[in-house]
Amino acid sequence: MSLRAQLFEKAGEAVPDHVAERATPGACGASGGSQPGAHTTIHTTHTTNTANTAYQQLKLEIHAAIIERVELEKLQRLTADQVRREIAVLVERIIEERNIPINEAERRRLVSDVRDEMLGYGPLEPLLADPTISDILVNTASKVYVERRGKLELTDVTFHDDAHLMKVIDRMVSRVGRRIDESSPMVDARLPDGSRINAIIPPSAVDGPLLSIRRFAVNPLMIKDLIELQTLTPPMAQLIEAMVKAKLNILISGGTGSGKTTMLNILSGFIPASERVVTIEDAAELQLRQDHVLRLETRPPNIEGRGEITQRSLVRNALRMRPDRIILGEVRGAEALDMLHAMNTGHEGSLATIHANSPRDALTRLENMVSMAGLALPPRTMRQQITSAITVILQISRLTDGRRKLLSIQEVTGMESDVVNMQEIFTFKRSGVDADGRVKGYFCATGVRPHFSDRLAAFGLSVPERLYEPSVRFDV
Repeated sequence: MSLRAQLFEKAGEAVPDHVAERATPGACGASGGSQPGAHTTIHTTHTTNTANTAYQQLKLEIHAAIIERVELEKLQRLTADQVRREIAVLVERIIEERNIPINEAERRRLVSDVRDEMLGYGPLEPLLADPTISDILVNTASKVYVERRGKLELTDVTFHDDAHLMKVIDRMVSRVGRRIDESSPMVDARLPDGSRINAIIPPSAVDGPLLSIRRFAVNPLMIKDLIELQTLTPPMAQLIEAMVKAKLNILISGGTGSGKTTMLNILSGFIPASERVVTIEDAAELQLRQDHVLRLETRPPNIEGRGEITQRSLVRNALRMRPDRIILGEVRGAEALDMLHAMNTGHEGSLATIHANSPRDALTRLENMVSMAGLALPPRTMRQQITSAITVILQISRLTDGRRKLLSIQEVTGMESDVVNMQEIFTFKRSGVDADGRVKGYFCATGVRPHFSDRLAAFGLSVPERLYEPSVRFDV
């Protein structure tokens, strides 16, 4: 009898004919005149769902049996590899004792799944181990989507029920000292590899627990990788490297999933190893390679509503830590004012990201955030603070075909009346879409020589004038 047939019996259901035939050698085609059609499709789908439910039940039973047998105190004294071996031995023993008729491949899968349930994140472990996946999106226990190469795909991964999913979510967030329950149904956290987690559960999530995981590459992307992916061009990369080394204050603007944090990681790689860097984030995910890096992270209030640590308080504290540079993971509130003060008072070369659809929108959002600080500053005063602090804005976006592009590099040049002046140095111009849905276009310089060129020269950074030649195009 096959594993599928055995699972049907275990679930208390009659074994369908086509499952019994598949388990019997030579029975293929014995039913004779059955014709494929809608009924067959529906029947097969029902069969697959029932078998999956039975397998999940079998896995839970073996898991429970292991919990009953294992000595937790003894298990805690073992190394991770020893624990994995012990679990594998116990699963094999239970399979033999219960006389479960499964082949070697099915046995290995069962051992792996039970081990993931006990030590890892259950059904999500295979997805977390797949380097091609950039996002994992769990839409309740029955649907799990992933993003590969900018496109969403529905997977066959499921959880047993909402309680099973809740157990995995709680295991993820508790490891970094966060909590999630009905009184606090939303949480941001991170995995040990730096991947960012957001979870929301009932009553805020109507249909069941929801989980979003933003994966981080084991080996972070470098500037050469972005050139190969055609996210930017060699001249743009050369200018960006010079801007970071010349300690210009840079704001990275873009929408959700556009690659702002990736770009921030790459820019931070150009910071000299001799400088002291302080990073401030909601969930620590930056992967700086320098030795002299101090990582700060916000904290939500506890169950009594106390103990909250905001980005604004961390920015203020960072100023007392003698930083050469401050890197703010994302500007989203009143900390914008303190960030601008830091940039204007000797902490040059600071970097930050912001959610905005264009460089002009980024400045407008920054102005709105400064007003959230509670100071009744006139609009002109706020804009003067912004123009004296921010030197360059990088606009990055994810296009309709899923690819990321650095759409614009713009310099903030000052104010004219009450309007902030900006000039574009590099741009990406779209020209259409090909037959495969890929966006066509080209990168080029605008021909404008930036005002900060003199600063680059003062730092000994030579950028050739031909870099700004508008006639040079890079088609993608």
